[in-house]
Amino acid sequence: MTSRPPRSATPAAPALAEDSLAHALATAARLIADVVAGGNLTEALAALWSARPATPPGVRGAILDLTYGTLRDYGRQDFILAKLLQKPLPEPVQSLLRVALHRLDSRADTAHTIVDQAVTAAATLLGGKFKGVVNGVLRNALRQSADLNRAADADMVAEFRHPPWWIRRLRSQYPDDWRAILMAGNTHPPMALRINRRRAAVGDVLSAFAAADLPVRELDNGALLLDRPVPVARLPGFAEGLVSVQDAGAQHAARYLDLADGQRVLDACAAPGGKTSHILESADVDLVALDADAFRARRVSENLARLGLSAQVSAADCRKVSQWWDGRPFQRILADVPCSASGVVRRNPDIKWLRRSDDVARFAAQQAEILDALWQVLAPGGKMLYVTCSVFAEENREQIAAFAARHPDCCCLPIGGQPDCQYLPSTEHDGFFYALLEKAV
Repeated sequence: MTSRPPRSATPAAPALAEDSLAHALATAARLIADVVAGGNLTEALAALWSARPATPPGVRGAILDLTYGTLRDYGRQDFILAKLLQKPLPEPVQSLLRVALHRLDSRADTAHTIVDQAVTAAATLLGGKFKGVVNGVLRNALRQSADLNRAADADMVAEFRHPPWWIRRLRSQYPDDWRAILMAGNTHPPMALRINRRRAAVGDVLSAFAAADLPVRELDNGALLLDRPVPVARLPGFAEGLVSVQDAGAQHAARYLDLADGQRVLDACAAPGGKTSHILESADVDLVALDADAFRARRVSENLARLGLSAQVSAADCRKVSQWWDGRPFQRILADVPCSASGVVRRNPDIKWLRRSDDVARFAAQQAEILDALWQVLAPGGKMLYVTCSVFAEENREQIAAFAARHPDCCCLPIGGQPDCQYLPSTEHDGFFYALLEKAV
């Protein structure tokens, strides 16, 4: 009698064509499941591309579009799924449903294909035992779409796609703008460029982009705003260091620092180096760039090398002054401090899943430590520019008010005729806060 091979406890998952929607749905579902479990999306993506280095650009783009789009829709899919399921399904099947619902919302004209491909993707997850459930849930979602969307629009979290504490905080701090801030956080971010004016003239760059059929327009601060985002490989002059990708809101920093040739300048939290390089493009200064993470500090050096710039780059915690300072004071300090990143959430949509309300106070405490440490190394008469990519007052105006109260030798200088500058996220730029502090002589 011929013996049969032993039966596997879990049937082998069918292979998915790499360029199929099913493959993109399944991969995005696994990434989102990792975020739901508390993982960082940037790290998860780095691990994915490291494991699949040959992934074609089009496949990467499809995966990223589904992952980021689903995370920007945080809250809405779970509201709808709660109406269709008695209890959540195991991960990553629950996240597959999230991704599929996002796709159905954005591409309703291809609903049949989306459902079919989601079921195909489900066959590769958890032994395929939830294929039927995925099929039934998505078909019910389509049949009940009008009622489900009506109910979602009446729910605070499902409508604004942010956690309740986030919504309440913004509503309290921005009674006139909170809706616009939340809605901006759910959109695709703009793509802006900075011209390296040591290497290129504005007119030449604009001509090169016109020849490449990449429409751009110059903003008031000199940033170039692309009509549509494109891969950096398509940017004329990028490889040659003529242009860099940098949000238009971030490009105010070098100007607000009030730089002059010959100054000694510290960029205290420098990675990945966008503002560092902008400073060096703007003035001939002696610049020290620090970052607490050695890997991120290497990224600063790599960015400077591409642009033909140089600085003293060190991996060091700026709060531990005795470990890195040589005793020579700085005339200018850029303190682009760690923060909640609430002003750039559309670029990092996993933040909405991962942040908690008490994280804001934790960031504020760290920011205060950084400010107090850096004040020691600022020369009398010198200026420090405090920057966050946050829209929360605890990290911004309240932080600066508390610092000024602790340091009588601090004078808050106006920016553009205002005590400080809070940029809210818009179609042109992300959310940033700037405050300029001068140390008394």
